[in-house]
Amino acid sequence: MKTTPAIASFEHILSEMKAHGMNLPPRRVHIAIPHARNVLQAALEHFIALEHKTARWLPEYDQVADWLADNRGRGLFLYGNCGRGKTLLARYVLPAILLQYNRLVVSTFDAQEMNANIDRVLSKHIVSLDDIGTEETAVSYGNRRMAFAEITDMAEKRGHLLIITSNLSGEQLRERYKDRVYERILSTTRRILFQGQSLRQTADGNRT
Repeated sequence: MKTTPAIASFEHILSEMKAHGMNLPPRRVHIAIPHARNVLQAALEHFIALEHKTARWLPEYDQVADWLADNRGRGLFLYGNCGRGKTLLARYVLPAILLQYNRLVVSTFDAQEMNANIDRVLSKHIVSLDDIGTEETAVSYGNRRMAFAEITDMAEKRGHLLIITSNLSGEQLRERYKDRVYERILSTTRRILFQGQSLRQTADGNRT
């Protein structure tokens, strides 16, 4: 009668793989902030008050708060209509919250800064990229580089956390960056669609 061979435990194998210089699964950045909705609301109110304006809670913010409560190791992709607070969240509110509650430092860049500093962006483990989709192809030392493609590839392979905003729709994102980059966005971030009227408009339609 044949006996089933014992299966070795893999609990110790990661340290051995590391000692041999072997590739290891990426270590994702995990975020779990208690009372995340209240924290997000307080941070929004603070930064909007600096502009002498009154904060308004939008339906999209509930999803952002859910990400803060448990990001499941994934980044955040805020896309859709302009004037709905995406930039405020990505450049100020979320970096402040992550520093305050998790002691995590977020390096922030807009699309043009990303192009001008590709290697610097790639060296950061937690990155906020604002207004993706407005950048041109970068040229570094005479070589043409697709900065956003390189950054999403690094996020997938190395576990970098990305917080991204874009005014492009899902279909426009796929058309601009093609399937390979778009699939990386899906695998490394939680996507939240921002839709509705711009908060920059007053009741009579004028910009504020």
